[in-house]
Amino acid sequence: MDVFGIFISPFVQATVDKLSSYLINLVSTADVGTGIQNLKKALEDLETLLADAENKQVYDKDIKKWLEEVQPLAYDADDLLDDFATEALERKIMAEETTMGRRPAKFPRLSSIFPFNLKNGSKLNEITSQLQEVATKGKDLGLDKRLAGRMSTDLWQRSQTTSLKEPHIHGRDEDMKQIIELLLGDAPTAKKFDVIPIVGMGGIGKTTLVQHIYDHDKVEKHFNMQAWVCVSVDFDILGTTKAILESFTHRPCDLGKLNEVQVQLRNTLAEKKFLLVLDDVWHYGHDGWNSLRLPFEAGAPGSKIIVTTRQGGVVKQMGMDEYLNLKNLLYDDCWLIFAHHAFENRNIMECPELVSIGKKIVKHRCGGLPLAARALGSLLRCKQEEREWKEILNSNIWNEESGILSALKLSYLHLPSHLKRCFSYCAIIPMDYEFKEEELVLLWMAESLIEQPKVGDEVEDLGRKYFHELVSRSFFQPSSGNKSQFIMHDLINDLAQDVAGDKCFRFKNNLEYGRHNKISDKARHSSYVGSNYEGIKKFKVFDDAKCLRTLLQFFPRSMSTSRYLFHDLLPKLKCLRELRLHCAMMDELPDSIGDLKHLRYFDISYSGITRLPDTVVTLYNLQVLFLKSCHQLEKLPPNMGNLVNLHHFDMTGANIRSLEEMPLQTDYLNGWEMLRSLK
Repeated sequence: MDVFGIFISPFVQATVDKLSSYLINLVSTADVGTGIQNLKKALEDLETLLADAENKQVYDKDIKKWLEEVQPLAYDADDLLDDFATEALERKIMAEETTMGRRPAKFPRLSSIFPFNLKNGSKLNEITSQLQEVATKGKDLGLDKRLAGRMSTDLWQRSQTTSLKEPHIHGRDEDMKQIIELLLGDAPTAKKFDVIPIVGMGGIGKTTLVQHIYDHDKVEKHFNMQAWVCVSVDFDILGTTKAILESFTHRPCDLGKLNEVQVQLRNTLAEKKFLLVLDDVWHYGHDGWNSLRLPFEAGAPGSKIIVTTRQGGVVKQMGMDEYLNLKNLLYDDCWLIFAHHAFENRNIMECPELVSIGKKIVKHRCGGLPLAARALGSLLRCKQEEREWKEILNSNIWNEESGILSALKLSYLHLPSHLKRCFSYCAIIPMDYEFKEEELVLLWMAESLIEQPKVGDEVEDLGRKYFHELVSRSFFQPSSGNKSQFIMHDLINDLAQDVAGDKCFRFKNNLEYGRHNKISDKARHSSYVGSNYEGIKKFKVFDDAKCLRTLLQFFPRSMSTSRYLFHDLLPKLKCLRELRLHCAMMDELPDSIGDLKHLRYFDISYSGITRLPDTVVTLYNLQVLFLKSCHQLEKLPPNMGNLVNLHHFDMTGANIRSLEEMPLQTDYLNGWEMLRSLK
């Protein structure tokens, strides 16, 4: 049975809060005002059923199906309310400009794009009627607010965060000693470098073991240069070679041809004794290893390459037969990992009953896998009662399947609902993508995934609490290659995709990881991995998802991208809230960007644009604007002060002195000066 579910109650609550706080006063006609009141009542009735439904859907297929009906309606209601709010904001700004003697630039009035009384009024009544119908269905299914049993918010707030990197590595002393001896030993005279393959199943601790070896004092002193690269599922020789070069040099590489990159890597490694870690290799493809290894021959004798993989076949692709096969941990070592996380905030000697249950969990549920022990320990750190620990030990999930998948599912199911929503959004993050805390928090914020904070608090601060809570529960972990960044374990990434279902779509080269390559019309969040040259076919995939709210480019910056994206696809995505495109040869943006009225997050860093269209200043909801390393930028639009919700603006790396025109409004200039002073 599928134990994953849909969690939309915080989303509906946020929509009700919007209605309560300001939307009632937006309208100019009694009919629309009454319609909004009716929508608010329908959403409030629905909200009383959601918590109970979210708990029961795990084991009741009818209730899960009911939630699948509710989810798109909730999104539609939120998008419609955003139309109303945006029109009201535009009217307010126009009124202020009229008062100050300035007229708005010659853009179409928003009311011509969103006919206020006819189109939206009719849609408002339609959505309200549909919500009323599904609420009635929910009551017929026996849903009841009194049976919800919500997880206590106070309990969530009491849990504390912890770094995921273990201070000690348990049960790997012999493996660690063996690998370090191989690293420090002399290479055979005929070889410039040695390869040390480490093979083991997912969650067994390959990366953690190598991380501790990589940071070992003797290892760091022995090599002239070190680099760490995650290779992941889709091996690309150019992308992997560039990543290796960038890791060795700590500088970005903008070269676009394999020969150029390999020559530069060869020169970088010339006569240097280097250590390279190629983590999480799935395959090298036909003759991939033979091509990848060519620059390594320039290194000094004694250079070493560590390769971690789940696949023994990878070792054969490299022409090798021997490798270190990492075994499951013994019980005692697995217990130490579990106990470190489960009893971090309490004295283990004071809770013998929990210790007894915990040892049974480790013995019967962890299977000697460090990731399972860490996940279950992190989960139980938040549980205070003996009853709660027994529920984990005896959960029905263990009857469906055993081992690490069940452990991860339990960790997810016991998250508070607002963290479930934030984590499920992470399904659009590609395997092995390293992200910073601020990046994810700003994306959550733009998607309204963060609850409204208390008076005096900032949304960003609450988002950081969410982030660190997910770190403490082992959903995110610090990156091995960059201490300021984080990553999701492959199995955690798989978990996020299963949780999100059709709501999130992740795309690369016309293939979606783990799913069919056709996007669902229910999809709201999507991403793709950049490639050097992107044609029409790549973006045609998104044609069927007219209600997309997220379209993000990850990984390599593109050299060029199809005009179809800007002139055909984006104008169709009227609900878009988050857009990230990094394209070096993108020299202009169409004026139609100004029609994306819902847009909150807009990142066109590393592009070749010389100016922003004047229509950008009509994106009144915009919270984040990134123009990092836009070296050709010469002009910013006037009236940037109209972006009243813009809180994060970054031009780091842009050639600011080349700007011919700067906005004249004092409020904007102050913000720009403040940003420049922080660089």
